[in-house]
Order: sequence, then structure tokens, then C-alpha cells
Amino acid sequence: MPQASALIDTPAKTRPGLAVMGLSALGVVFGDIGTSPLYTLKTVLALSGGKPSAPVILGLLSLLIWTLIIVTTVKYVSFAMRIDNNGEGGILALMSLLGIKKRKRPLVVAAGLFGAALIYGDGAITPAISVLSALEGLNIVFPEAKSFILPATVAILVALFAIQPMGTSRIGRAFGPVMALWFLCIAVLGIRGILLHPSILIALNPLYGLAFLFSNGYTSFLIFLCVTGAEALYADMGHFGPRPIRLAWSAIVFPSLLLNYAGQAALVLSGVDSTHNIFYLLCPPPLLVPLVILAAVATVIASQSIITGAFSMTRQAILLGWLPHLQIRQTSEQGYGQIYVGTVNWLLMLVTVSLALFFKSSDQLASAYGIAVSLTMLMTSVLLFIAMRDIWGWNLWASAAVSGVFLIIDSGFFVANLAKMLDGGYIPLMLAAVVYGVMLIWHRGTAAISAAINEDVMPIEAFLGEVQAKNIPRVPGAGVFLTRTLDGTPPVMLWHVKRNHALQQKILALSVVTQTVPWIKDAERLTLTELMPDVWRLNARYGFMERPDIPKLLLQPQVLPCALDLGAITYYMGLETIVLRESDSRMPRWQGKLFALMVKNGMHVTDLFRLPSDQVVEIGRRVSI
Repeated sequence: MPQASALIDTPAKTRPGLAVMGLSALGVVFGDIGTSPLYTLKTVLALSGGKPSAPVILGLLSLLIWTLIIVTTVKYVSFAMRIDNNGEGGILALMSLLGIKKRKRPLVVAAGLFGAALIYGDGAITPAISVLSALEGLNIVFPEAKSFILPATVAILVALFAIQPMGTSRIGRAFGPVMALWFLCIAVLGIRGILLHPSILIALNPLYGLAFLFSNGYTSFLIFLCVTGAEALYADMGHFGPRPIRLAWSAIVFPSLLLNYAGQAALVLSGVDSTHNIFYLLCPPPLLVPLVILAAVATVIASQSIITGAFSMTRQAILLGWLPHLQIRQTSEQGYGQIYVGTVNWLLMLVTVSLALFFKSSDQLASAYGIAVSLTMLMTSVLLFIAMRDIWGWNLWASAAVSGVFLIIDSGFFVANLAKMLDGGYIPLMLAAVVYGVMLIWHRGTAAISAAINEDVMPIEAFLGEVQAKNIPRVPGAGVFLTRTLDGTPPVMLWHVKRNHALQQKILALSVVTQTVPWIKDAERLTLTELMPDVWRLNARYGFMERPDIPKLLLQPQVLPCALDLGAITYYMGLETIVLRESDSRMPRWQGKLFALMVKNGMHVTDLFRLPSDQVVEIGRRVSI
């Protein structure tokens, strides 16, 4: 990953050792996929119907094994993690690399944005299904506790979202060791199950999986639940780097998952009642309550990872210009990823708790879970095909052969989940459609504002000539005028002189541009141009993983020629009121109204750029779009 900038809150410039980073990745990256044994096998067996026969059990386990190998190990660990946007991974980073950075590609951008929108659906469903699955283990020990599982789930979920404003840096230090204990436990439980029926290992033969696939139809594809957290491996690559993630996956996570799934299948093959939660049947009765507690903690960690990922993706989308400016608070000085986005947090909580109350059990919630995850994976496979052609330079046939395997599998997952559309599968699609609509409307609205502002831009030399000709006083101090225009006179400067009939002695026109790379090197960040004596234009570039800090930026060596005294600076910005044109509007009226509402309720620019509030002057302006 590129060196972190001194102007922003970024990860530390030196990384711990590979083993330490791998342990940390256990707690952040693998929580979702690591807790999938709680519900995957029992859900698919329940949908298969009837008492499972030996061919069904062997075929199901074979499909689980080879899905983990092909989708997670081959697609994400071996291929996707080799394609990065300056060290960053994830569907938004890949979209910006292929759809914007290389050339304008609206279809690629649409695929990336909808895939990102679907992740919000995953972020709402994962905590609900994970916590429900963990607590349902109490049914085995205390059957009378069944009526308390749903209230306890809601209480845990509310508490989980309620602690988000406090930050998770302290808790995060314990995530890795706790998840290491979790993977050790599920591996040991799996071995215990395998010893009961060692012949289960013949399921490594993929022919059993193919036979199950052709005889059980769409139900076979529901085993994709075992790879629901695979997208996180790619999305978190920028935080840990590919090597620690690959190490943790290959050495700990993958073997533990295989052993546990094999142990559960062996238990069913030996004749236990598969209507119960098979995962907990692997555990000796005296240790069941501690295992339920550990599972609950592991699912909270998995949920925390999803929530944090939603926060990070929101920041990326905001800085790329696809979401409104929301209040983002850094909760730790040590970690750039330790942020809190209140709007996203409380909306996710509302949806997550509602889903838990509506579906009431993990089995029923699995119906809503599949479509969001499978469609996101399908979008990623499409972008990987384009990346193989553009980034690696592969020919059409090689790219189609490799990505075609991924597309066939992901398409099968998605088509199978379409059968659950009326059972709740429509919910994540509705959530994604809302988020996607907000993204498109915001992007179109900001483009319309830029077009309106740039319609009649006056050259700054002509403007200053008018200032001198009209004898407008030049008062002591410095004025920094924030503007979207990269040349010409900032509109807010025109309005300032028109209303106040004065102008500071020193003038700096500042434009902040977010580019489609995650990080910008300090040497390439600033471009300072002296237009006239005591008049400068400063263009600042940031990556979509960076948060601008204007006061720190003005202290950089490149800005020293301006000789600015930070205490004497007045920052000027426009406070825009959106007005819809009666005719020839740049947006449909309903979109324009929604955009105006988002502008009104968005994050204040003062907070976005970390400006001292007592040095900011806002000038109201009406912008017709």
C-alpha cells in the first residue's frame, strides 16, 4: 500500500509482523465466513426435505468443500486479491479502477455501484442471522428458553449498534485472539465428528457434489451460504495487505471450516436428528453453554466487521461523489478504519432489528440472505473479467475461460436464490435499490450544480481588474475561497465582493478534488499557481480513502510562498439552496426535490474539511438546476 499521507488520518506507515497481521485479520476479515457453519448445513438440509440419505449428505459436503475451494480460495484469494487499486480492494475500488480511472464506462460503474448497494443489505442481514443462529443453540440445553431467544437477539443487536459511537479500537485488539479460539474450537469439534464416521472424507471426491447438484436442483446452490464472507477478504485487502489474509485463510480459516463441515456431515451420516442445529450437536453436553457463549461473541465480532465495512464503504462513496456528505467521526487516532457514521449506524440497526422480528429464526432469515450476497459476487465476477482484459492484458479466450467458471457458479447461486424471492429475497433487493437510487440522484445532482456554476465563470484577471477599477477596498488578512471551479473566479468570491464591497489583501482560490485512486502521494497532492501578486490558485488532490484537512494542508511546504497566517485566514464557502428550473431542468422534478433534501440535511462542509468554525463565512446562493 502507498505511504500514508501526513495530511490525513491513515494507517501507520510501518506494519507489524506477518503473523501479527494474520492474527488481526482473523478478527476483522473472517468473522462472517467463520461463523457460517452455525447455519449453512442445517439450512440446506432443511430445504432438501425428508431424512437425508448417504448420497445427499456426501454430495452436500462435497459441494461445500469445492465451493470454498473455487469461490474463496481460487476466485478471491488467488485472483481478485491480485487486482488492486493502489493497494485497495473491494467492489468500489475495482469499479473506480475499471469504470472511471481507465475510461468512462457507465455499465461498469452501474455494476459496481449496485454491488456496493447490495453490501448494505448484507450488512443489515448478517448480524440478525448470525446472532439468531448462535443463540438457537440454547434450545438444545434449555428447550424452555425458546421463547427468550428472539428478545435476547434483539437486545444484543441493539447493544451492538448502541456501542458504535464509542469506537471499537479497544475491543478490536481482542477480536483476533477470540476468533483464533473460535476457529480452534470448530476444528476440534469437526475432528470429533469425523472420528464418529471417518468414511465421510470420501466426499472430497467432486463427483459426489456433481451428483447432488444434478439430482437436487436449485437447493444445491444454497450451499453458497458457506462463502457469504468471501467478499470481505477482497474489501479488507487494503487494511491488512494480501499476504496476512492469505496466510490466515490457508493456515487457519480454511482447514477449520473444512473440518467442521465434515464433522457436521459425519454426525448426520451417523443418524442424528438433522432437524436440530447440527453444529451444536458436535459439542459434548457439559461444554455446550460455553460454546453458545463463544458463538455469540464470534457472531458479534462478525457483525462488527460488517458494520465497520459499511462505514468504510460509505466514506469511499462520499469521497467519490456518490453519496451525500454525512457526518463521519474518527473514533481512534491509531486506525484510519476506526470511524463512525451515525446515519448509517442507526438505519442499519432499524433494518436489522426489524428483520429479526419479522423472520424470527435463522432458517427463515436465510431466505432473505442469499440474493444480496450472490448478486454482489456476480457483479464482482463481471468486473474481474474486465480486469483480466484491461489490467493483466489477457486475451478474450483466456479471460472468458477463467472468469466464465466464476460467472457460471455465481449465476447458479443467484438463479437458485431467485426461487426465494417471495419468501423474503425481495428485501435486500429493495434495500439495494433505495441505496442505488440515492447514489445516482446525488451524483446527477452534484454534476448539475457544477454545470450551473461553471456556466458563466469570469477569468480571475478580469475580476480583479474590476475590483481595482471600482476602487473596492483591499483589507488586511487572507481570504481562502473554496470552489468547485478549477480555473476562473470562484463564484463565492464574486458574491462576497458584491455583498461586502471589500476583498482581503491575500487571496487563495482552493479546489479540492477526490480522484479515483485510494491514496495520493504528498509530492503529487498540491498544485500552486500564482495568478497575480498576492493571488494564488491551489488545487488539492485526495484519494477516496483520504479525508481532507484544509488547515493542515495550508501548512505544507508547497504553500509557504503564500505566507498565510492560519489565525488570520477567513474561509469563504457558498451555502447552496437548490432551485428547480420550471423548464429545461437538468433533472426530473422528483429527483431534484430529493437531491435538494439531501443537500439540506447533508454534512456541513466545515466538518468535512475540518475548518475552524469561527473562521468560516458562508454566503447563501441559489443554484438553478
